[in-house]
Amino acid sequence: MFDVLVYLYENYWRPDACPEQSQLTRKLTAVGFEDDEIEEALSWLDGLAVAAQSYDGEQAVQSVRVYAPSEQDHLGAESIGFLSFLESAGVLPPVMREIVVERAMAIAGGPLELDDLKIIVLMAFWSLGEEPDALILDELLVDPADRVIH
Repeated sequence: MFDVLVYLYENYWRPDACPEQSQLTRKLTAVGFEDDEIEEALSWLDGLAVAAQSYDGEQAVQSVRVYAPSEQDHLGAESIGFLSFLESAGVLPPVMREIVVERAMAIAGGPLELDDLKIIVLMAFWSLGEEPDALILDELLVDPADRVIH
């Protein structure tokens, strides 16, 4: 599923740039994705679209997030730490964080891999028509092992 999401991010700048769902399904099949993978990704994106409708772009001044035990188990400490990092950097407002948490909880299994959470964060930005700044985009897309330290 995450490969489909990354493909959509790389090939369509905004959700409204995607073709209609049946045409998109045919296109994804032609590219080589499996039917169940496509169906799972498109269903997940439908949930993201519903969650994104509640986003108004306003940033709360202060917000403290206490994760429920089920969220802690599903997300894992590394993912929760990464969300805290994004919040403290000022790039993930509380409302957007809640979209990310809700969509992460919609993924079966757990704990969620950090790379998968990063894709969820990226897709949340994408669904809202926003692009994170270059440093955050680098944090979301580049494998830490591939980074060049100056």
